[in-house]
Amino acid sequence: MTQVTERGTPLPAASRAPVGRRRSPAAAACVLGGAVAAGLGLGFLAVLVIVLWISSPYPDSGPGGALHLAAGLWLLAHGTELVRYDTLSGVPAPVGVTPLLLVALPALLMRRAARLGSASGDGDGDGGDGGDEVLPASAIFSAVTCGYLCVGSLATVYAAAGPMPADPLSAAWHVPLVAVLAAAGGVWAAKGRPVGPLPHWVPGAVRRAAARPRYPLALRAGAAGALVLLGGGALLVGASLAWHAAEVQASFLGLTGVWSGRFAVLLLALALLPNAVIWGAAYALGPGFALGAGAIATPLGFAGSPALPRFPLLAALPPEGPGTLLTCATAGVPLLAGLAVGWFAVRRAREVSYKETALTAALGALVCGLLLAGLAAASSGPLGSRGLTSFGPVWWATGAAAFAWTLVLAVPVAVAVHSWRTRPARQAEALVLDAEDEWHDSGVRELRWETLRRAAGAPIPDLAQEPPQAPPRVEPPAPPVATAPRPTRRLTVVTGLHLDLTPRDLTPRDLTPGDLTPRDLTPTDPAPTDLTPIPIPAKPAGAPPRPLVPPVAGARVMARRKPPA
Repeated sequence: MTQVTERGTPLPAASRAPVGRRRSPAAAACVLGGAVAAGLGLGFLAVLVIVLWISSPYPDSGPGGALHLAAGLWLLAHGTELVRYDTLSGVPAPVGVTPLLLVALPALLMRRAARLGSASGDGDGDGGDGGDEVLPASAIFSAVTCGYLCVGSLATVYAAAGPMPADPLSAAWHVPLVAVLAAAGGVWAAKGRPVGPLPHWVPGAVRRAAARPRYPLALRAGAAGALVLLGGGALLVGASLAWHAAEVQASFLGLTGVWSGRFAVLLLALALLPNAVIWGAAYALGPGFALGAGAIATPLGFAGSPALPRFPLLAALPPEGPGTLLTCATAGVPLLAGLAVGWFAVRRAREVSYKETALTAALGALVCGLLLAGLAAASSGPLGSRGLTSFGPVWWATGAAAFAWTLVLAVPVAVAVHSWRTRPARQAEALVLDAEDEWHDSGVRELRWETLRRAAGAPIPDLAQEPPQAPPRVEPPAPPVATAPRPTRRLTVVTGLHLDLTPRDLTPRDLTPGDLTPRDLTPTDPAPTDLTPIPIPAKPAGAPPRPLVPPVAGARVMARRKPPA
């Protein structure tokens, strides 16, 4: 049986046999690519930590401790929860707030490894031993993920001997989750970002439902609403940092006095900026974010007394106490998000109903709520024990608020935009319907047809309406009156006959077949009182038949086409 590639091209014979021997090098290359991606992320963090350790005037441990800390930070970048044992109270303190900017490092490296594996395993072989092997997308995805998880397992074991080991249960599902999502994105991008069809093992009802245009529109509308919320959160964070610039500067300079320590604090603050943006979006939505047990910041007020560590981003929090008009003005951010969801949920097609538009807007609001809930869950976590066990926005409250805000505004906005875009089509349809109704009104149609009949002239008189008339009486012609002769004009006829025309009506004379000389016709000639038949010349033998209708000068006779069968 002939083997073909995913693109439908047949494989050469040299690359088809044997299959097991040919597949092992390409699969091994994909496994190696995933391992290299994990090693590059570990190496980058290791170099950064070693540089900071060397430049620190008071290092707490040797280079081995710095490398163990780098492995723990690499696991933290995947969302794994670390455990800090050297606390003042002696109680282990979990560290679960993941700097989201660090997540971009392993995700990008893993995505790049999957794309390279798909590109190297998607070429056509040249028939020799060095020909590229074609691997299916599932094999590339599995191989790259396997190589990445092997290095992740080793890093988890290595970080267990450091000052901040990783929680094994947390690492067991956070690291595979990031690897699977990044590898799937890389393979999907390498295959040209196809949007369908779904695999054959998916139920037919699901495949037919996913093919409807409302779902891509809902995804686009929900993503637009989430981007507006994140943009509003970034604006709030920037305004708060500028408003509390003095407190932020004092906190930054008071943490450490050496440049290496300040550089580390600056890097950590930059890595936590995406978290602050999501917290700002949750603050604008209403649920706010928690700052420990019993302390929560919302636009309506800052309740509780949190025990916060000194950090530049935490110095830009709103003041404690009830909210003000300035803090309540942040409600404009979810309003803009609802408008964005409603605008992007409208289709250009005019045949879409209002119910379909409203349903698309509602699905877009649901997508926006799910996105905000996932981002809130990724940006929050514990920063210690007791009072710092809950830090960040509550994911379910943030998602519910985003869904409610956008649903209330998106549905009416989408319906209004759809009505405005289809307004010209509705006006045209109304004009057509009005014209049809006017035509079919009582008495109007009969009047129109009567006007058209009189203007065109009926070939047969209407006997029911017009009484029969007597034939007109024929009067005998009056004898001509003798008048003075008038100058005549001569007209040359095509047949060779020359007739003299006068301003009066001419009276025809009898013409014989051989009479070809012109004669002058004057008004004094007597008019015939009866119709004398004109003799017709005899038809010579062998002459073609004369047409019944004489030809018309200046007219072109078209051949009659045979009607289609």
